[in-house]
Amino acid sequence: MIRDDDHTATDLSHLRGGETARNHDARTIAALTANPGCARRGVMDAAAVDKDAVARHLGFGAPFGQSQFAITRGNAFEAQVKADGCAELLALLRDGLGLDIPEVAYDDLESVGTESREVRHTRTRHLMARALESGEGTMFDHPLLRLDIAGQRAYLEPDVIAFQLGGRFHVVEVKSFAVVDGQAEPEQVAAAARQSAVYVLALRELVAGLGHDPERVSHEVFLVCPENFSNRPTATPVDVRPQLAVVRRQLARLTRAEDIARTMPDGLTFALDEGLPDAVRAVEARYAPECMSSCEMALFCRDEARACGATGTLGRPVRDELGGVDSVVTALDLARGVREPSEDMAETAEQLRVAARLRREALASAPAPAVPPRDTASPLVGVPAHGADVLERTA
Repeated sequence: MIRDDDHTATDLSHLRGGETARNHDARTIAALTANPGCARRGVMDAAAVDKDAVARHLGFGAPFGQSQFAITRGNAFEAQVKADGCAELLALLRDGLGLDIPEVAYDDLESVGTESREVRHTRTRHLMARALESGEGTMFDHPLLRLDIAGQRAYLEPDVIAFQLGGRFHVVEVKSFAVVDGQAEPEQVAAAARQSAVYVLALRELVAGLGHDPERVSHEVFLVCPENFSNRPTATPVDVRPQLAVVRRQLARLTRAEDIARTMPDGLTFALDEGLPDAVRAVEARYAPECMSSCEMALFCRDEARACGATGTLGRPVRDELGGVDSVVTALDLARGVREPSEDMAETAEQLRVAARLRREALASAPAPAVPPRDTASPLVGVPAHGADVLERTA
């Protein structure tokens, strides 16, 4: 007997068109929550489609993610912090978490089951269960967690999980951006906080699955970064409760994979061939300028949205204020009163007409723009200032 999830896995595999599945990580999940209403991104991510490869095949590839230099620098800093059994990191955590030397045990999970994620995840569960039951202080290096995304299983690998004797786990993230005079780039800190919130959520689900209170996983994470302009690490506590609430709420709103698969046209596939443009356009997108910093398909979707005059190109607040009006042309027609609104657009149409009237009144009462003195020999002498400008532009 074939189960429903077997059918779903087959459908999603067909959507990839034989291409290699791309596994979610904390970065992609944090980005996914930014635009949960986009069906195109939802189906591509549920089917584990490599959006970067798709965008490049369509001719809209763009540099996305970290540079190779940043990755190399980050790997070198992480290796330094974790050298000799995380000796340098332990020194920082003793100050931040109040750990004593006897309270720390180190487990490196990166070398366990390198060919099987399930083996590493099982080992992580075993060590977490032991720590939860015994109360021993434990540090896990590169544990493997799981999180369901739209009905599909994603494997996540935080840098470190530190266990405090007081009974709470803390996620520790090692980042290569600098903390200068106690301050770091706000955007980088915000991105790290969103990523860490994904790890906290996954770890809480693991703890709950082991029969323990998920609140034993602290909402306070530790960011370990270079201090000032040196490679000396510093640990900074960050409260990720706001990010955790957003991630949890947005993931709950994502359509389950089986629901997505059932709505797709028969034979639809994102294989990298000549039929790819039509396949991508067959799934509705919900573009907003914010997509440029979080989705590999953003350049393609922006070009598409501009071509059809979508209100999303004006920004998410404008699109949300316009309600169900998805076209700039439609919005202008409603504002001018040349289009009869449907019942569900009546309120929006009235607001647009009021806004248009206020704009006309403001422009009518505004003083004429100052015009520099003209040569008296100019043949345009005597023409009103604004008219002269028009004539000059059309001459």
